[in-house]
Amino acid sequence: MRTARFRKLDPARVPSPCFVVDEVAVEENLQVLHRVQRATGAKILLALKAFSMWSLAPLVMRYLQGTCASGLHEARLGREAFGGEVHTFCAAFSEPELAEVLELSDHVVFNSPSQWERFAPLARTAAKRRPGLRLGLRVNPEHSEGEVPLYDPCAPFSRLGIPRARFPGGALDGISGLHFHALCEQNVGPLERTLAAFEAGFGEFIPGMQWINFGGGHHITRPDYDVDGLIRLVSDFQARHGVQVYLEPGEAVALHAGVLVAEVLDLPWNGMPLAILDTSATCHMPDVLEMPYRPGIIDAGEAGAHAHTYRLGGQTCLAGDVIGDYSFAAPLAVGRRLVFEDMAHYTMVKTNTFNGVPLPAIAIWNSATDRIRVVREFGYEDFKGRLS
Repeated sequence: MRTARFRKLDPARVPSPCFVVDEVAVEENLQVLHRVQRATGAKILLALKAFSMWSLAPLVMRYLQGTCASGLHEARLGREAFGGEVHTFCAAFSEPELAEVLELSDHVVFNSPSQWERFAPLARTAAKRRPGLRLGLRVNPEHSEGEVPLYDPCAPFSRLGIPRARFPGGALDGISGLHFHALCEQNVGPLERTLAAFEAGFGEFIPGMQWINFGGGHHITRPDYDVDGLIRLVSDFQARHGVQVYLEPGEAVALHAGVLVAEVLDLPWNGMPLAILDTSATCHMPDVLEMPYRPGIIDAGEAGAHAHTYRLGGQTCLAGDVIGDYSFAAPLAVGRRLVFEDMAHYTMVKTNTFNGVPLPAIAIWNSATDRIRVVREFGYEDFKGRLS
């Protein structure tokens, strides 16, 4: 894993807890994505829902075409901090939110026939005022490739996207593109099968479209990803249909590019050795509980792999605030820094302050020069400001 480069990082150089993002690794990911753009003519956007680190916006925008947002606040961040194109999709807009989104965005995508019918007059008026504004519909190809139902947009009874039986084929005045999103952390094979399902269900409408958005979930920068296969697939689709293709990866921009530094606070015992950290599954890495998954730790192994096994947990009162069981070659000690791997994407955007647990600081590291700078620290006012 490319996070092995973080072995060179001295975790004592940052506050704890702290997200540390390697700008060199982010740029390497962006270069892979830019290669796909150059080879195909497709446009690639950063999905802010996965990685919203706007302090790296200048770097991101050297390579990508813009951002995609999941609502008003992300659209505003995309416009203010990143620039380029801003594409916004939301499962349902309120009218006040949509009015602002239509002023901030280059593409606005509606999730249901009823949302489009309700807001078409407002959207068409905005498009007349802003000739560059494009409007689209999200469709559900009803083809599941997701391995975890929680993250499968095409699961039965999904609220995301319009199934073919409900598609308003006769009411597309003003619609210039279609959007589908059916993948999660996957290679090009699942995309190829999903694209076939999309064409089978909605192919008759493609000739009337200017653009097709393939959504996110593409792990393009993963070492085993078939980048050449993606280039062939996108190039073939554009050649056959004469449309502009968009891709919206999020994780791929920050994959293997960041870690979370944490510190051991206490070492109690209850049937087995325990370690309480200044980080938390429920506050700082909720996917550990939701998905679930087990993040790696540098110089740690599975339970029993090394001589000393501990159950790691957070500071909160939630009994289930447990990160997992890990083993270490030497006993842990209070004050020991642990480095959780691959923590730049999703984890950072999902943090919360349950129990008043502080948010991790955010730092940028350059693995080539070893320069490090803390770009943000959080305190009591950040906790208080979310409440009333």
